[in-house]
Amino acid sequence: MNRMWLLIFFSIVLFSNRIAAQQWEGKWIGLASQDTSSTNIWAGFRKDFNIDRLPKHAIAKIAVDSKYWLYVNDKLVVFEGGLKRGPSPSDTYYDEVDISKYLKKGDNTIAIKLWYFGKHGFSHNSSGKLGLLFDLQSENLELSSNKSWLVKRLVEYQSAPGKEPNFRLPESNILYDARLGDEGWYSSEGKLTSFEPAIEHGAFGSVPWNKLVKRPIPLWKDFGLKAFRSQDILRNGDTVICKLPYNMQFTPYFDIEANEGDSIHIVTDNYLYYNGSAENLRAAYIAKNGRQQYESLGWINGHVMYLIVPEHVKINQLMYRETGYDTEFAGFFECSDPFFNTLWQKAARTLYITMRDTYMDCPDRERAQWTGDVVLEAQEAFYALNPSSHALARKWLYELIGWQKADGVLFSPVPAGNWDKELPDQALASIGYYGIWMYYMHTGDKQVLVDLYPAIQKYISLWEKDKDGLVLLREGGWQWGDWGENKDMLLLYNLWYYLALKGSCLMADEIGYKEDMRRIEAEMKQFKRTFNQRFWNGAAYRDPSYSGKTDDRAHALAVLADIADKDKYDLILDVFSKQEHASPYMEKYVFEAMYKMREPVLANVRHKKRFAEMVNNPNFTTLFEGWGIGKDGYGGGTVNHAWSGGGLTIMSSEVCGIKPLTPGYKTFSVTPQLGNLSFAKAKVSSIKGEIESSITQSADQMVVTFNVPKGSAAVFELPLKNYASILINGVPVDKIIRKGKIAVRNSDGQWVVPEGKWEIKISI
Repeated sequence: MNRMWLLIFFSIVLFSNRIAAQQWEGKWIGLASQDTSSTNIWAGFRKDFNIDRLPKHAIAKIAVDSKYWLYVNDKLVVFEGGLKRGPSPSDTYYDEVDISKYLKKGDNTIAIKLWYFGKHGFSHNSSGKLGLLFDLQSENLELSSNKSWLVKRLVEYQSAPGKEPNFRLPESNILYDARLGDEGWYSSEGKLTSFEPAIEHGAFGSVPWNKLVKRPIPLWKDFGLKAFRSQDILRNGDTVICKLPYNMQFTPYFDIEANEGDSIHIVTDNYLYYNGSAENLRAAYIAKNGRQQYESLGWINGHVMYLIVPEHVKINQLMYRETGYDTEFAGFFECSDPFFNTLWQKAARTLYITMRDTYMDCPDRERAQWTGDVVLEAQEAFYALNPSSHALARKWLYELIGWQKADGVLFSPVPAGNWDKELPDQALASIGYYGIWMYYMHTGDKQVLVDLYPAIQKYISLWEKDKDGLVLLREGGWQWGDWGENKDMLLLYNLWYYLALKGSCLMADEIGYKEDMRRIEAEMKQFKRTFNQRFWNGAAYRDPSYSGKTDDRAHALAVLADIADKDKYDLILDVFSKQEHASPYMEKYVFEAMYKMREPVLANVRHKKRFAEMVNNPNFTTLFEGWGIGKDGYGGGTVNHAWSGGGLTIMSSEVCGIKPLTPGYKTFSVTPQLGNLSFAKAKVSSIKGEIESSITQSADQMVVTFNVPKGSAAVFELPLKNYASILINGVPVDKIIRKGKIAVRNSDGQWVVPEGKWEIKISI
């Protein structure tokens, strides 16, 4: 009997493998083996073939280490495909691209330009070998990479001389030598010079690329080549200064007339001046003789592009191509105070420039997915962007768990080939209430909870506790806490742990782990009691062994976690009025706590005071890493750090009061708190549809208008306790309630409002 079951088992395995083989016919191919272990290698792959009948769909699966540009019949179909490795420490992403509309009857040519980084970074885990896998199987066309494909080393692409980018970046500085360039190699009319048959390295699943995971985010949005305006170009000797419309991810392009051997260098202001105290990316070009055009394919960023070029070189045109995550600025916020309007706009711009393969801390010094940063970035995206942005947050969560160590430790940034240190506080933030649970509330994506909950519990179980149930300081790889001084670390770790418990309790209830839920509820109840007994000294929260100034961050987390009850609010507000130690990263939680305490005026005052320098600076469209630039910042101080944009979330979610109350916006709140503002409006692109809210207030009246999308309901909370009358869509509120058009939720002025458009006019 046992032998029979073994035979059945192996038959199933063999059948499954046969199906897998049918799904992937392509082979991993590359250059000759001696060329594949180098850094910054470019290769051109080509396949010529004939089609008798055109397919309706032609989905090509394309996997590479590291990036590619796809041409079909001379047309550029994909500008920078591929995702940095990977979904786990060993595996690789692949793209799916429908090329059917680019095919034609008769002779066809597919060409792929491949860029192999050849080194690790904080955002990439190099496989150690240049490789391409192409697999297309349709009803009328089967085309897969193998040794029949041609390949050549693109020797015109080299590494620029001088300093290398800092160790965090897997990309190299690209030098293009036009004297060596074969510009027509990918064209159907091009001559097949210097090509050789590709080398096969194995089938689907082969090392070092291993399992292939479908790209979980869209291909990049290509805004197209755009010319710099003449008024934005200044030429001064050998330096051409080109002002971009805003800080963006872009590739530079020029059309010039030059002499053979002329050297051109391309940098940005973020390279020269605002580099975070580390060598970033630049580009270089060696000209051939005559007129020539070139686009440097490694994206850079900044507000200004500098072209260092010999004075005799004639410049015919200077252009740039912006690319980035494929989403839209669908959210909106505006109010009566221009400061907060500028803050929201700069925060949205900073958010977008830190989105690409992963969420990034910054687009220049590191391009690294520090998981604590993403907690803030993902929440900002829910309010600023459309739902296509949700996939990047989902990718972050799966990668965080996909890179979990065997002993349960979580670390960031990932993916990373040269970093594996745990940041305990950032890990807790990511797996807790403000991380995965906040993602679920905005998306309703329950599968993420189901898939990741067990691994989250494995990490939480690593935290050691004292005899009273509070957690001990966890060593990890970096006891960071926050930039700045006066960090009461034991408090911060315990509060982040409690918020992780809160997230786990909610997840357990949602996916049916009822015993876990009851156990965690009991732990949270005891934890709150012990925390207050141990750390509340009658005036503030402090670790008795801590000797620094009282930590404002810890008090914010205590309020937001509901560790601090309302009877402590006045004393905590006193802490906020006297202590300003949080970095821009943690300051978001201070603002949010003040709104939770129903102190919007004080929150707005603090917000304006702390962010004044970066918001009011007219030279930047993005927000800084620290409160200042360079030495006045943190960690070298970049000028595009989305963790500083938490105010975007606050303006939309607290000032206008739009927040999901149940997963996926099945119900959401409209709880405006304008404070000293006379007007505010916001739009949120939720998965249920667009939600818009507008609030005006004067000495004698407040008017709130909002819409409720189909399939959703809003909980409106009356902003005022004392009023003379209320009209809803022009009808007295009591008539609306009697007719059952809205439902009273409780005696505190909460009403459940169904789908439709609503105007609530409150006379004071």
